[in-house]
Amino acid sequence: MHIDNLKDEALDNLFKGVLALQTVEECYQFFDDLCTANEIIALKQRFQVATLIKQGKTYSEIEEITGTSSATISRVRRALEYGSDGYHTIIDRLKNN
Repeated sequence: MHIDNLKDEALDNLFKGVLALQTVEECYQFFDDLCTANEIIALKQRFQVATLIKQGKTYSEIEEITGTSSATISRVRRALEYGSDGYHTIIDRLKNN
């Protein structure tokens, strides 16, 4: 399912709430309330995998660094290649800060 199919006012409000966060500590507080520990770990791993793929790391290097399965690495790679460019936007912005 593509995220466009999920667009509605409630999801807009969630994203506006994320955009309203001003510090890393506020992010910790919000995501602690919003997500389970396992969900946060999964999000963290996917973002780390995307960053490592963009750095040119191999699947085996990424598995060793993150402990992530090759299926997850493949999924993230597909998102980098064919997705909405969300990973690229964030990773590129973080590199420029």
